[in-house]
Amino acid sequence: MANPLCAKLGIDYPIFAFTHCRDVVVAVSKAGGIGVLGAVGFTPEQLKEELDWIDEHIGDKPYGVDIVIPQKYEGMGDMSAEELEKKLWEMVPKEHIDFAQKLLADHGVPEWPDGSTSMGLLGWTEASATPLLQEALTRPKCKLIANALGTPPADKIKQVQDSGRLIGALCGKVKQAVAHKNAGLDFVVAQGGEGGGHTGDVGSVVLWPQIVDAIGDLPMLAAGGIGNGRQIAAALAMGAAGVWTGSLWLTVEEAHTQPAQKQSLLDATSEDTVRSRSWTGKSCRMLKNEWTEAWAREDTPEPLGMPLQGLVTSDGIRRTSVYADKGECQKVAFNPCGQVIGQINQVESCRQVMQRLLEEYVDAVGMAGAMLPDS
Repeated sequence: MANPLCAKLGIDYPIFAFTHCRDVVVAVSKAGGIGVLGAVGFTPEQLKEELDWIDEHIGDKPYGVDIVIPQKYEGMGDMSAEELEKKLWEMVPKEHIDFAQKLLADHGVPEWPDGSTSMGLLGWTEASATPLLQEALTRPKCKLIANALGTPPADKIKQVQDSGRLIGALCGKVKQAVAHKNAGLDFVVAQGGEGGGHTGDVGSVVLWPQIVDAIGDLPMLAAGGIGNGRQIAAALAMGAAGVWTGSLWLTVEEAHTQPAQKQSLLDATSEDTVRSRSWTGKSCRMLKNEWTEAWAREDTPEPLGMPLQGLVTSDGIRRTSVYADKGECQKVAFNPCGQVIGQINQVESCRQVMQRLLEEYVDAVGMAGAMLPDS
């Protein structure tokens, strides 16, 4: 599985683990892959604390940081994060806030201790994501930056590459991958529609080879539907330089996921996910529940665009995470995951997952190779 991308990053296997848990980042990197910390939801101070811990525990292994700077969002412009947030709040209808708060209250989800009803912008804009990027770039062991939504601004690309790091971005369409290449990115993450979080409409098996053909020698990481070694072998056979995994790490021993939330994920089938705009304002795949169904009804508010919907729902994101086992929280919880969640039904350590992936990969390649005629 070793290739030039592995050599650039100093990793043994091109297995990228996207996670919001610092323990998972460290465990995967120590097992030969590379952990990528999702920074959305962190303040710059919180991210500093997380990266301090990672740097202290990861040894000489590399890791990455994933940020979110959408290409388009409500209120785009040249202003501070504080000015932007004030402007955006003026655009949020009260009925949306009331509707979200009622859903949480009706299902017995405890209020936040200080009585606040929002976490703010959550890094969904350039103004709020830039301080997170600046913090990540102070870390020598952070070897890559990924942008989860769209091509990063040109100045951010130059800043990262001038620092000696790699920068890439996710995409769900061929034209987006081409735009990433034309912008000079170092790699592209092609995520099929079955993946968790923000996804497009095209399935992985169709999307991956099309993007490989469209971007030539630029490394493509396959995302969406990667849960075992057979799927890794399929992705590499289609031209991927590695795999970008996410749902796989939600239920591992090291994950910070609350027990009730982890059980919801372990119990889920591949038919239990839905793409919904109800949390972030963009189509995002998650476990379907009474929250997603409520926002989809014709007699309820239409989800706002990003980042306005995030202002409305950020309180729900933190409360359903922290109070996962209270009341009927799981009926309105934000549980982003891909369809591959249906094949994840036991708790393993990160090292066990990595070992299993490698063994399954070797078996799959051997089986495919055995089908070739003897020369």
